[in-house]
Amino acid sequence: MKVLMVLTSHDQLGNTGKKTGFWLEEFAAPYYVFTDAGVQVTLASPAGGQPPLDPKSDEPDSQTALTARFKQDPAAQRALGNTVQLSHVDPADFDAVFYPGGHGPLWDLAESRDSIALIEAFDRAGKPIGFVCHAPGVLRHVNGAHGSPLVKGRHVTGFSNSEEAAVELTDIVPFLVEDELARLGARYEKGADWGQYVVTDGKLITGQNPASSEEAARELLRVAAR
Repeated sequence: MKVLMVLTSHDQLGNTGKKTGFWLEEFAAPYYVFTDAGVQVTLASPAGGQPPLDPKSDEPDSQTALTARFKQDPAAQRALGNTVQLSHVDPADFDAVFYPGGHGPLWDLAESRDSIALIEAFDRAGKPIGFVCHAPGVLRHVNGAHGSPLVKGRHVTGFSNSEEAAVELTDIVPFLVEDELARLGARYEKGADWGQYVVTDGKLITGQNPASSEEAARELLRVAAR
């Protein structure tokens, strides 16, 4: 089985002068779920090369056993440092796609024509598509085969308004994931702030927050195996 993981290339947190990027746990946990299951993983990003790491995700209170494992894994670090440019990816080469979050995707992947076309190709082919935390926001311009938003009428989750308020970025992000999904007609659901919460609707898998990363990846594999 071959899984594509798509990470952000955006490193600026709006006009704050602070850095953002992908969230470490949301990459590391799914990466090891996939590789430990014998899955062949390819990493991609809009710019290719090393994607930017959100520095807050590298702070001590954001670490897990799997982020610690990543920091002791030179092969995984090399893979992350050499992501494929997204425009060079052929969806036909993969069985599923998974998007880690972090705030970065709200700026680049949410507006990327390459990302939009990629997700639509996976959807049309009936392949599983997974998104965690802020990554469900990249679906804002993605349409289903019927021409309306892919998430319209479908059960989804993603980083909640209350979680965004807790990190004090409500007025910084270009849009709120919860509000945007609801605006598109999705049946947005959420669990407790910072708790594990994963929603599956057909081949669409979404996780609410960093704590949902590992289970969202496991669910992607379960759906792919059906």
